[in-house]
Amino acid sequence: MIIIRLFYEFFIIGLFSVGGGLATLPFLYDLSARTGWFTEIDVVNMLAVSESTPGAIGVNMASYVGYTTAGIPGSIVATIALVSPSVFIIIIIARFLKKFRENELVQSAFYGLRPASTGLIAAAGFGVMKVSLLSLENWSVSFMEIFNWKEIIIAVVLFIVIMKYKKHPVFYIILAALVGILFHLGT
Repeated sequence: MIIIRLFYEFFIIGLFSVGGGLATLPFLYDLSARTGWFTEIDVVNMLAVSESTPGAIGVNMASYVGYTTAGIPGSIVATIALVSPSVFIIIIIARFLKKFRENELVQSAFYGLRPASTGLIAAAGFGVMKVSLLSLENWSVSFMEIFNWKEIIIAVVLFIVIMKYKKHPVFYIILAALVGILFHLGT
């Protein structure tokens, strides 16, 4: 039964997450809240691992959730379910796009998808920032304790380094991993 549910959930995510892997994050947060298969912190960790490993972010995250939920069969089913809508849609579009390329409705539809995918990616970014930089469970204690100051300072310093020095993205992935390891070991 869990395999069928995994397929259904990830097929829906694959169908509606227009804009790539980061656009799957709002759907994963929703899936987390509805199923309890993983936590918001798990989503952030999945994103970090998915960003630093080869392959598409959404596929890596689907594989991870499928594996933690139902082992290797769950991983395979979740991954296939996530990519299936894209494959079907691309086949359909490829057949008809040549005929309708100049159609104003088709161009308008693609124009409308841009802000939708931008909004999904922005929502994903805000979700990651909320989990990484805020401690909302401390809301009742003190306003200043809501913020994870150490993480905010690290993020600002890394942002300044990234803006000042134009290096290969792999350099920044390794740098961020090392900083995370050093600061985590210190706690």
